Amino acid sequence: QVQLVESGGGLVQAGGSLRLSCAASQRTFSTYVMGWFRQAPGKGRDLVAAISSTGRTYYADSFKGRFTISRDNAKNTVYLQISSLKPEDTAVYYCAAKEPGYIPITPLEYDYWGQGTQVTVSS
Repeated sequence: QVQLVESGGGLVQAGGSLRLSCAASQRTFSTYVMGWFRQAPGKGRDLVAAISSTGRTYYADSFKGRFTISRDNAKNTVYLQISSLKPEDTAVYYCAAKEPGYIPITPLEYDYWGQGTQVTVSS
């Protein structure tokens, strides 16, 4: 069982930046594929980016450019850097983990989820 705890969300003005963190409890964190999703009010949960155990990254088309995913295996943590924030980035951001393998792009393919962190961008 992997426990994931997100942090770093909050209220930020448009144009600002945030770095979200997701700390994992599992010592084998380095072998897991990690993903960041977001869910805006009334909408589905969409993949933002994912990163493999070797550091290979995947970004959904809508999120290329302003979003950067990274991981620090020594700290059992995955990050999501968001720059030039826009009001439409307002959402709950979730991190998710999948046991070793391919990089999944749908929520159902992930095995573990954090509780989410709220990001609110004011105009």
